[in-house]
Amino acid sequence: MKGIVFTEFLEMVESNYGLETVDSIIENCDLPSGGAYTSVGTYDFNEMVSLIAELSQQTEVAQEKLLYSFGHYLFGGLTSAHPEVVASYRNPMGLLYGIEDHIHVHVRKLYPDAELPRFKMLSKTEDSLEMIYISSRGLYALAHGLIEKTFEHFGKNVQVDYKLLNENGTEVKFTIVQNG
Repeated sequence: MKGIVFTEFLEMVESNYGLETVDSIIENCDLPSGGAYTSVGTYDFNEMVSLIAELSQQTEVAQEKLLYSFGHYLFGGLTSAHPEVVASYRNPMGLLYGIEDHIHVHVRKLYPDAELPRFKMLSKTEDSLEMIYISSRGLYALAHGLIEKTFEHFGKNVQVDYKLLNENGTEVKFTIVQNG
């Protein structure tokens, strides 16, 4: 997993729960990296799993809710790091529809070893989109947060519903309807 995800996660934890919580979750996890991350590094996904589990235990907030909140937070970090990607879109539907053919192509140029989720588009209208999130990591709650923050970024209201297509959340159908 790319380091920017780790650095943004720890920044979110510090922002929401304080530096002591960051130190505590790192200390309580057996992390091969020692919890020292750079935005351009690549780290074992299991370290993120450990950090989220530990944060959930310490804060008594469900992991799914933490991932959803992190999706909101991560959108800001990604747009700050790569403003040109979001700036090339006029609306949130276009951005979401361009995930596979534009955004992930751009990400793969920058980070050839990045393991990205796939998004299979099922249908698209001016105000709605149905897609299937596919990822062995099952971070659909993170994707949910990113999707909602995309609409917020463009000043649009949205209703996002999802249905797990399997128990572990590695395939999830998202139904997205823009309201006004």
